Amino acid sequence: MSHSTAPSTSAPKAPAPSRRGMLMGAAAIVVLAGAIALDTTVVPIGSEADVRVQAFSPDSYGQEQFPRIQAFVKEKAVDAATLAPAVLADKDAAAEQYGVASSTGAIMFVTLTGVAGEARSGVYPLTVDGLPEDITVRVQTGPAINGTDLRDAPGDIAFGDFKNQIEYQDAGSGINRAMKAAVLDGIDTASLTGKSVTVTGAFRLINPKNWMITPVEVAVQ
Repeated sequence: MSHSTAPSTSAPKAPAPSRRGMLMGAAAIVVLAGAIALDTTVVPIGSEADVRVQAFSPDSYGQEQFPRIQAFVKEKAVDAATLAPAVLADKDAAAEQYGVASSTGAIMFVTLTGVAGEARSGVYPLTVDGLPEDITVRVQTGPAINGTDLRDAPGDIAFGDFKNQIEYQDAGSGINRAMKAAVLDGIDTASLTGKSVTVTGAFRLINPKNWMITPVEVAVQ
């Protein structure tokens, strides 16, 4: 007795990709790779571009900026005997003539010689001949140098140059530290009382009778 068996059937094969489809796919990959290459910039290590993409360094910024800020302040500095009557007579006119505008009081530039009194937290009062007695002159010598007077002195360091307010504030601190290293670290600032000190620096004109000077040059006699 014969047995009939049903013909076996195998699973259908997937159609082979056409040569045209393969060529189109390869072409798309080439185009994509080209687009990626065009959009990619090679940045050599240590180049100027490499420095820009690194995290902001307040100390590097301060060391870069302080020399030109120092030169600017020294060039603009007015003798205290000239500046004092001007700010007492007309604060705004004096700021326009001798200072650089700032959002929180003009930055003024002064040079003077005075006798240092007793320091308080690194800030020395100075007795300056020829100045009205109602003007208080002080100079800060550290260890901490406060304020953003040096940052704001040239008038061209703007908030928009930085990523955020923290970087903008840190820039001022970096400049202050660079000043301290260049100007004050070579001076025995702990023992200036009674000595004659010549100071060139900047202060913010808020109260015409109260000058808190951040120095850019100090000489002790």
